[in-house]
Amino acid sequence: DVSNSSKENIGNELSEYLEQLKSSIAEWTQPVGVTKVSHRAGDELVVISSGYASAYTLAFYISRIWKFTDHKPYFGLSFGNIQEDLSTINIETWIHPLMKQARNANDYLKKQQNRLLFRFALPRLSDKQGFTVFSKQFETLINTSLTLKQVQINEQTDIQSRVCSLYLMLGQQNKVSKYLGRTTGTISHHMKQGKTQVILHAFNDIVRVLDLLGTQKNEQRLTDKLQSTIRNNIMNHINDYFPRERRL
Repeated sequence: DVSNSSKENIGNELSEYLEQLKSSIAEWTQPVGVTKVSHRAGDELVVISSGYASAYTLAFYISRIWKFTDHKPYFGLSFGNIQEDLSTINIETWIHPLMKQARNANDYLKKQQNRLLFRFALPRLSDKQGFTVFSKQFETLINTSLTLKQVQINEQTDIQSRVCSLYLMLGQQNKVSKYLGRTTGTISHHMKQGKTQVILHAFNDIVRVLDLLGTQKNEQRLTDKLQSTIRNNIMNHINDYFPRERRL
């Protein structure tokens, strides 16, 4: 969902942008697994993707390339098992506890005055097994981690945020330096002051935990491939995602 989407006559532009993101998500996930995406109500994307970490991974990357700084996205998330074959699901009519919990997480964020970017809600299953035995406790832990990470993200200046995002995509300080036309020392300073490594380590730690909880074979390998595909796509169109006029 998107904050303040009904203000400033921005609705049509936001809707077009979300439609572009819908196409990007389909392209990013196509080599990795089954993903269903729906663009609803103008300012909302609904995503179902194979892999426990996939939805959070997609949400985090989208948050780092998002271009409407006055209309930030927020993401209600959930994960778990489904009995159906994902490829046969009609996302427009699908009813499932995971979808309900993701909606509950989204509604929680919508009511916040100082809105977080991410929140998980996990179903309370009657036939508990594995991590679901402690689903409430795990939900609390992961949301606490996300809240602490949000504080660090909120404290970033524009240039620190830009450096953090570019480092996520490019993976090397010298590449970020070259793209922004700044010295590596300057980039290193912005990374340190903006806590780039702390923020990205927290993201990767959450992803790894979700991978370990997942039930698919080679779940971590699939998530790594998803991230690689996203980064490669963004790097191939980096001037679109980080245009020259927005370089600081």
